[in-house]
Amino acid sequence: MTQEEIKRHRVESVLKEIIPEALSTLDDERINALVVTDVICSKGRSDAKVYLDKSFLSPKEQSEALRQLRTVAGYVQNHCKQSEGWFKAPRFTFEFDEQLEKVSRMEELFKQISREKEDAEEKDSPNES
Repeated sequence: MTQEEIKRHRVESVLKEIIPEALSTLDDERINALVVTDVICSKGRSDAKVYLDKSFLSPKEQSEALRQLRTVAGYVQNHCKQSEGWFKAPRFTFEFDEQLEKVSRMEELFKQISREKEDAEEKDSPNES
């Protein structure tokens, strides 16, 4: 891992802590309780994608939250600069994390395969009486 990658990971880690703080200071209930699942910075750390948990939001609420987040992105950026004493902070792009859904779907498929395999083994084995 290069020195630049280490710095980028450190910034991502700090942003995962600071962004929820900034969101919690806002008066908008649609966004102040959102959970940040991940932050991925660009190579130069000038841009960052912020991934949010969408578990408890309907599709309509998700689109409203994203619209509101685009509005307050500058405030969040300033909050991060001030709280860490940075000269500049990355520009934020907010997205809802699709990985959580994919992982839970895969886990469910593995459970289903396991059940089917157990059922097939039970049918193939003779009953011991």
